[in-house]
Amino acid sequence: MKRKICAVTGTRAEYGLLYFLLKGICESSGLELQLIVTGSHLSPEFGLTWREIEKDGFHIDKRVEMLLSADTPSSIAKSMGLGLIGFSDALNDLNPDMLLLLGDRYELASAALAALVARVPIAHIHGGENTEGAVDEAIRHSITKMSWLHFVAAEEYRKRVIQMGENPERVHMVGGMGVDAIRKTKLLGKQELEKSMGFRFGAKNLLITFHPVTLESASAGGQFEELLAALEEIRDTHFIFTAPNADAEGRVISGLIDRFVSSHPNVAVKFVSLGRERYLSTLQFVDAVVGNSSSGLAEAPTFKTGTINIGDRQKGRLKAGSVIDCPPVRGAILEALNKLYSAEFRRQLAQTENPYGSGRASEKIIQILETVSLPNEPKKSFYEPEC
Repeated sequence: MKRKICAVTGTRAEYGLLYFLLKGICESSGLELQLIVTGSHLSPEFGLTWREIEKDGFHIDKRVEMLLSADTPSSIAKSMGLGLIGFSDALNDLNPDMLLLLGDRYELASAALAALVARVPIAHIHGGENTEGAVDEAIRHSITKMSWLHFVAAEEYRKRVIQMGENPERVHMVGGMGVDAIRKTKLLGKQELEKSMGFRFGAKNLLITFHPVTLESASAGGQFEELLAALEEIRDTHFIFTAPNADAEGRVISGLIDRFVSSHPNVAVKFVSLGRERYLSTLQFVDAVVGNSSSGLAEAPTFKTGTINIGDRQKGRLKAGSVIDCPPVRGAILEALNKLYSAEFRRQLAQTENPYGSGRASEKIIQILETVSLPNEPKKSFYEPEC
């Protein structure tokens, strides 16, 4: 009998990381994929990206509606409550052998809590990482403590999960899912990508991806305005914006993007969702990812593309030499942009190595899911190494 692996996806970015793993589970002779779609995938405001999932050939077993039409901390907390109700019903109906979660979003916290109470063992991907500026930090570590099996992206993260009391025998270092996706995706050429986007690249190009810093009060608009003020001062550059996540204050950022794009129609464009293929293809042709997205740290280095990492949202994560850190103020961002285009930094980019590995994470995870012993009852002892 096949093992039923139930995966949850709530955002376009996380689905892009999961794509090849989900595909591999479908192709496995020993595994059966169950798929729950939730969060921004189901929202018209975020592009109804559940349609992309079905277009990719996946069957959606359950839809959990939980995203309220607001972006305040109160609405996010209420969304988590709705998610807990929805996931409880979904897991009761699907009765999976294991729940598969990637990352640290609040949607996944609801899913993990429902699985914990239902005694469904959890396999968690990308645990042990740090993002000190976001509420995701605490959510990620809490999911780690609720999980039975762990798939981490680097040795440093493996050690941190064990430090949290998890048994080393169930903590597996597989590498980054983003690197895996890059290695397996057939990327678009420049002309094909421009046609698909309806946008022409310029002499210089920046991919702008900025999300709210959820542990800083009322900072989203002010920080993003500082970034836009810096962009106003550079010339001969085209800007590709992606919309922020469904987080508190996300609409503030989205509105500011709309205003900037409308006043710079020939050099700036906004996408609610580029999709997995177009996003990774775009990374080939831009000079840098600018903002505070994890993709600037986890995926961009594989392309030897620069990253300007603004503020504290990703503070604590492993970083390649292609990453330039700067505070969220205009002058510092301009200094980082000047460094990005300096001859010395461009030479340094050619030597970039991605700290998240070289791929094959999906194959490693599938092999473990096929063969690992599953508990009848997911009881755990706190692991304490011998001195």
